Amino acid sequence: MNELNKYLDAAILKPEFTRDETIAAIKACIELKTFSVCVRPCDIELAQEYCKDTETAVCVVLGFPHGDQLTVSKAQEARQYIELGVDEIDMVANYGWVKSGQWDLVKTDIEAVAQQTKAAGIVSKVIFETAQLEQEQIKQLVEICIEAGADFVKTSTGFNGAGAQVNDVQLMLDTAAGRIKVKPSGGIRDTAQAQGFIDMGAHRLGLGWNACEAVCKGSAPNSTSGY
Repeated sequence: MNELNKYLDAAILKPEFTRDETIAAIKACIELKTFSVCVRPCDIELAQEYCKDTETAVCVVLGFPHGDQLTVSKAQEARQYIELGVDEIDMVANYGWVKSGQWDLVKTDIEAVAQQTKAAGIVSKVIFETAQLEQEQIKQLVEICIEAGADFVKTSTGFNGAGAQVNDVQLMLDTAAGRIKVKPSGGIRDTAQAQGFIDMGAHRLGLGWNACEAVCKGSAPNSTSGY
């Protein structure tokens, strides 16, 4: 097995997943020693049960998948997840506001979560949905995330348009200039893609749990579907 598992946030986010399917996915990721499992909020405690005393952390999505909840609702979500003891939070930016140029609202939205994660000492990532944005919007959103105190910027949810694209990731890395970490996410299916993003300078990778074995072992993914 290669060392890519240490970069992987394995997404277990399909809304139709049963409890048994979720458990099987978590177990598969633990066996691969992925950095984390990224789960639905309803699966936090389940993931913690299986990930306890393993090398795999528990990450949860917030404001997923559209990012258009009230800012106060996102802040409340963050507090609840922190109280439950999650290791990391991946929040979706309100990309409708981004497309509208409502940067003050965007920053307040991200700060509402980042202030709480900073205080709790856990990692926060902001999901852009880059397929919906222009290059200048992506650049500006990276700057906003830095100002707001987030730890990572992340390309995509994996549920809306194209996932991580090389040009978008390079733009995020160039704009970040070492001031914030970058996580390509969505559409990563094999070792070559994953290694390519790491070689570019990405700090973490988000991919569907069912692609993790393919990335780690160089085999074909067992599904081409989303997260």
